[in-house]
Amino acid sequence: MFDQPLKMLLVSSEVAPFVKTGGLADVAGSLPKALAVAGGNVYGGNDVRVAMPRYKQIEGAKYLMDFPVPFGGRTETAVIRLDGIEGQYQGEQRTIPVYMIDNYHYFFRDSIYMYEDDAERFAFFCFAVLEMLPRLGWQPDIIHCNDWQTGPVSFLIKTQYAKNSFYNRITTVFTIHNLLYQGNFSPDTLDLLEAGDEYFTSEQLEFYGSVSYIKMGILYADVINTVSRTYAAEIQRPEFGERMDGLLRKRSADLYGIINGINYHEFNPAKDPRIFRNYNSSSIENKKENKYALQKELGLPVREVPVLGLVSRLVDQKGLDLLAGIMDDLMALDIQFILLGSGDPFYENKFSGFSRVYPEKNVSRIGFNTVLAQRIYAGADIFLMPSRFEPCGLGQLISMRYGAIPVVRATGGLADTVNDYNPVTGSGNGFVFSEYNSGALCDAIFRALKLYRQNPAAWRRLVRTAMDIDYSWARSAVEYLQLYREGIKRASNMYKSA
Repeated sequence: MFDQPLKMLLVSSEVAPFVKTGGLADVAGSLPKALAVAGGNVYGGNDVRVAMPRYKQIEGAKYLMDFPVPFGGRTETAVIRLDGIEGQYQGEQRTIPVYMIDNYHYFFRDSIYMYEDDAERFAFFCFAVLEMLPRLGWQPDIIHCNDWQTGPVSFLIKTQYAKNSFYNRITTVFTIHNLLYQGNFSPDTLDLLEAGDEYFTSEQLEFYGSVSYIKMGILYADVINTVSRTYAAEIQRPEFGERMDGLLRKRSADLYGIINGINYHEFNPAKDPRIFRNYNSSSIENKKENKYALQKELGLPVREVPVLGLVSRLVDQKGLDLLAGIMDDLMALDIQFILLGSGDPFYENKFSGFSRVYPEKNVSRIGFNTVLAQRIYAGADIFLMPSRFEPCGLGQLISMRYGAIPVVRATGGLADTVNDYNPVTGSGNGFVFSEYNSGALCDAIFRALKLYRQNPAAWRRLVRTAMDIDYSWARSAVEYLQLYREGIKRASNMYKSA
């Protein structure tokens, strides 16, 4: 499909398995492995590498080099350490290099975000990534930046580093994983980037009195994408655009949507060692053993009853107010409900309270446990994602892989991946509602429960359909390669006209 391999550097503030706070880390840890072998060329795969900060929480990684990084009128030392992500190519193990930018002052801290000097920390990170490349003797065709922490990379390549021939043919791609998180800082942040006051305008980096790192990425990247087609359209409207919708409409010709994938080696019910009984779409009867074992583990009555599961951050975005509004009605039914997650103390207390009131039907585990999460996916019959907005969502992809039928709101990546079940034709892979209210959610859950109870054969067909859909990274990686090629073409045209 592609005539020659590409050299790509994916830059991210978090990468699984090294450090993770959300879905960004999963993408940054899985996409490079798929990119390395995507495209079907005969050159042995693409040269894919990753750059990230080395935080206190990360152990190991061997010393590679160190060098001074001048920025903001000062000089800080970047220590580069090397680790890797293991992947496979044509049945052989391959290691994706991961360059970790180490600096004790900026990154040896208990948390990875939410510090007063985050603008300075990630400005240093972006400068250090660019300074590292010629010292490696490696010139990527693409630098793929992710979310606000990497926004300055695109800006710096087009400004501070524009006269250096090493950089001026590098194409930048900027991915918006969640527009809600923008990296907006005080005006003196321009000093860190060694940018003059001429950049503090609404047409440039100024954003409602602040300097915005995500705006840098949106303005200066050669192409932009979000993690679903629907979300790419939604953020161009005021209700989802987080005050960036006007800018995104201006760049709409350069804005794409590519749905995330999941790691089909990690999320594989046929081989997953974390669940009680392995199964696949041809042996879904074995899935029930996971339900019974999960009920026993969590202290619920072990019996044949629909189990509704939810694994999520407990925040407003996830539609938890809708679910809380109908929980008493749901508990009047012959069902069980299991929740795993943490976040806003209001929702932690709210759902813990339901567990105390309905101990025979309702379990809420506050915190996160990767083993329990997999057991919920494997043991639940129905998986709830009533999100207010959802750029992509991974929960619905994992739940379908494990045969837990998703009930979702039609927004973002949920709308792109879950099609409403039609009882007449048997088409669809889940249950979808549109209006953001508890009644609409309740109706979708009732439709799922009705099918489960009244037509077991149709339910089994629905489960097989969901499990057999391909949402692996192999599919998404090909779309990213096409995006990279488009970015290279556009950057080349700009270079020629300059």
